[in-house]
Amino acid sequence: MHLYVHIPFCHHICPYCGFYKHKPGALANADFVRAILAEAERRTTAEKTPFQTVYFGGGTPSLLSKAHLRTLCEGLAERFDLSSVREWTLEANPATFDIEKAALMRDFGVTRISLGVQSFHSETLATLGRDHSPAEAIGAFETLRAAGFENISVDLMFSIPGQAAKTWSSDLEQAIALQPNHISAYNLTYEEDTEFLTRHQSGELDGNEDRDADLFYHAIDLLESHGFHHYEISNYALPGFESQHNRAYWAGADYLGLGPGAVSTLHGERSKTLADTAAYVRAALSGLDTRTDIEALSPEDLRIERIALQLRTREGIATGLLPSRNPVESLIQQGLITESDGQIRLTREGKALADPIAAALV
Repeated sequence: MHLYVHIPFCHHICPYCGFYKHKPGALANADFVRAILAEAERRTTAEKTPFQTVYFGGGTPSLLSKAHLRTLCEGLAERFDLSSVREWTLEANPATFDIEKAALMRDFGVTRISLGVQSFHSETLATLGRDHSPAEAIGAFETLRAAGFENISVDLMFSIPGQAAKTWSSDLEQAIALQPNHISAYNLTYEEDTEFLTRHQSGELDGNEDRDADLFYHAIDLLESHGFHHYEISNYALPGFESQHNRAYWAGADYLGLGPGAVSTLHGERSKTLADTAAYVRAALSGLDTRTDIEALSPEDLRIERIALQLRTREGIATGLLPSRNPVESLIQQGLITESDGQIRLTREGKALADPIAAALV
């Protein structure tokens, strides 16, 4: 079992982000933390399995005050069995913590930080609407190391409007120079209900699959030459530093989601909590069920999802997941996949086409 906690607060709303988020306003308060703990209390009796990983995502979890972080972490430890947790990740943005808060996060039990850098170039950061500077990003990484974090991931993005190939290469080289344990390199996509999608649909922001592929392959070549394993389409890790929480998602493990807009998948049922922080807090503190959009996942739903997620990983998918009639031989002949030991894996060329290949295989 795995635990996800959604903290929706952001100082600034990035125009490309499709996750549920908003500015803190008056909602980033003690009642918000109490609401998450109340929801946790409601789920405790049903979910007694020890958690193996914990992930605080957002939004920007590092925006929570030190007092609220302490209350949240200690409260979760009181309500759930966290004795078996082998990885506790917290997403953080530069300029949202200092050495004292970083040290406290480590003391609370956090073992891994996912640092949202996106770029080390001012022009690219401005396009993305980020509110930190390149210097602040580097300083934030150094602060985390000084606080004792031995497992740090750096998040980067490519195919950003106006981003030249040499800029992307420079971003990768700067990240490598910091010596993180993990690097996530995400291809910008135009998500629903975002400013970027509106601008893309109007023709202001372009899309170019050939450019995407070139930048993607450059990341593979450069990062692998520095010892990073490309273990999932968007993720690279030094040996032993793969994200255990995300690997559990991709493998189809059960997970409990707490916080406004969080998703849970438990025992073949998927649900989402109220994606409205004020309504979520009211419901949770009143002892009401915060879940919505509850659906039963059929075996066929789970099969299709496993193909889509696991094909993206280094391990690939078991041939037993495929229907009797499938295009495996054709895809092998095209050089897009390989088959060995009962597993289907993407080739280097196939990695850039993971989604359409998965659609063909289901």
